[in-house]
Amino acid sequence: MRFVWQFLAVTAVYALGGGAVSAVEENDWLTLVLGVTVAALAVLVYGWVVRRTEHRPALDVAREGAAARTGRGVLIGGGMFAAVVVTLFLAGYYEVDGLGSVTGALGLFGFMAAVAVTEEVVYRGVLFRFTEERVGTYTAMALTGIVFGLSHLFNEHATLWGGLAIAVEAGFMLAAAYAATRSLWLTIGVHFGWNFAAAGVFSTEVSGSGVSQGLLDASTSGPQLLTGGGFGPEASVYSVGFGALLTLVFLWLARRRGNIVPFGSRRAAGVDSVATLPR
Repeated sequence: MRFVWQFLAVTAVYALGGGAVSAVEENDWLTLVLGVTVAALAVLVYGWVVRRTEHRPALDVAREGAAARTGRGVLIGGGMFAAVVVTLFLAGYYEVDGLGSVTGALGLFGFMAAVAVTEEVVYRGVLFRFTEERVGTYTAMALTGIVFGLSHLFNEHATLWGGLAIAVEAGFMLAAAYAATRSLWLTIGVHFGWNFAAAGVFSTEVSGSGVSQGLLDASTSGPQLLTGGGFGPEASVYSVGFGALLTLVFLWLARRRGNIVPFGSRRAAGVDSVATLPR
């Protein structure tokens, strides 16, 4: 029943909060405020339901070190997407025409904060963690990563390749990041950094949801395999390559720290202690 109650609690915030933020996304300031509020509420609900059902504090969202872990995650996620855009720019497939919208970027900050936090508490905090207890780290990473990727097929301009790309570069990578650090703050930071860089800074399409107007007035054109086409750069082979590389790095860290749960062990490794990335 632990899983059922936790899944229901965080999914309710995910659905209701996401719907509320989407309903006001035409108003940038309201989206900023409501998005940050939903993000905070998701963390509070996750911490509360873990305490009630497992009779322990939710150390993966502990306050101590939260800002530092989130900040490191933002740098990793934002840096990863920046590397993709720089690669496209040097190849002549990404063009900047000028400055975009500051208020638009602020609205996207709130929107992406809500998305990153709610998706992380659902997919890594509950689904990955409970699946890992039963089938081990690697199988849990594969299963939840695929589910995470396929969930993006409901977006307007989604493609099967785009969903599979998300599974690899985000689903697998974020699960590996959680396994390495046992910190949702780190995965939230990576997730937010990637999404906000994509929409709020570089103004690209995000997961087939349409072009966003962020800080830059920019456009992407070129071979679909490289640019991601209508799905956005997340469906680029560059994104998949960078995401796969980072997944391997996180898995190496997880193994080095003894955080890999073997298949069939029915135990969770490292969930009672939050590891941190080297400074």
